[in-house]
Amino acid sequence: MHFEELNTEIRDFCEQRDWRQYHTPKDLAIGLSTESNELLGQFRFKDEDEQLALLDDPQDREAIEDELGDILFFLLRFADLYDIDLETALARKLEKNRAQYPQEEYKGSNKKYDE
Repeated sequence: MHFEELNTEIRDFCEQRDWRQYHTPKDLAIGLSTESNELLGQFRFKDEDEQLALLDDPQDREAIEDELGDILFFLLRFADLYDIDLETALARKLEKNRAQYPQEEYKGSNKKYDE
């Protein structure tokens, strides 16, 4: 599915439940953060091998996929309600990141630009 098809599915789902009243920018940002933290919780206190094992276990993987689905739901709902073109936003952000993190200077480095 493309963004517009996903937005239509989410819009219909929310309209059928009269949830627009609960989807202010703040509430959607909170939902996005909450769901992101639930994803983080799946990996908390696990070393890399344990993290990868979660992705190999069907039940654990499904739980991770569910959290990613929740994150995508809140992201797309926010963008749809408040007329944000995510493709444009991502392209613009990548251009900024290319300028801030030149490949020749940052290849293989995880340092932030101001470090």
